[in-house]
Amino acid sequence: MSVIALTGGIGAGKSTVAQFFSELGAIVVDADQLARIAIERGSEGFDEVVTAFGQSIISNGDIDRKALAAIVFKDPQAKADLEAIIHPRVQRLFAQAVSESDSSIPMIYEIPLLVETDAARKFDFVITVEADEELRISRLLSRGMFISDIKARLANQAPSEKRIAIANAVIRNDGDDDHLLRQVENLWEGALADLTSKRSR
Repeated sequence: MSVIALTGGIGAGKSTVAQFFSELGAIVVDADQLARIAIERGSEGFDEVVTAFGQSIISNGDIDRKALAAIVFKDPQAKADLEAIIHPRVQRLFAQAVSESDSSIPMIYEIPLLVETDAARKFDFVITVEADEELRISRLLSRGMFISDIKARLANQAPSEKRIAIANAVIRNDGDDDHLLRQVENLWEGALADLTSKRSR
């Protein structure tokens, strides 16, 4: 199976690109969704997170992700503690998804922290979605995020230069959806089709 990492900074448009790839026929797996599964109510991950961070992060019986994020994005040690709980479980869930999927279909793995986890070498191809920071902030504000939270998230992510440096392809999301889709289609029909063809020989 061809496994392609799809990364990019917050607000760059990774999810839209992932949706386009899905519509073109790719298998799409979202690391954030796996992270939610890793600590869902009733799981060992849930118990470990509550033990580490206390009852203040619980809302209606579930982990309040916003409350948890407010803690970890201001405290590097807390962030490291959370990652030590979540990352191994996410890796196991991802390996399971790969093993259970049709190997003839490319898999797109939406992974925001590709650079930060030094995981690029694990993939056959790396795509980063990039947009100007001011535009990304504007998009996040329109989603209802507070500027303080946005700044904290940006500070915890690698700069675009580092993502571009490890990428095989860069998608620019500074225009409209049609322009974005054309870039996705060009990759799907070009580099990713070639990659899949070579791996199937």
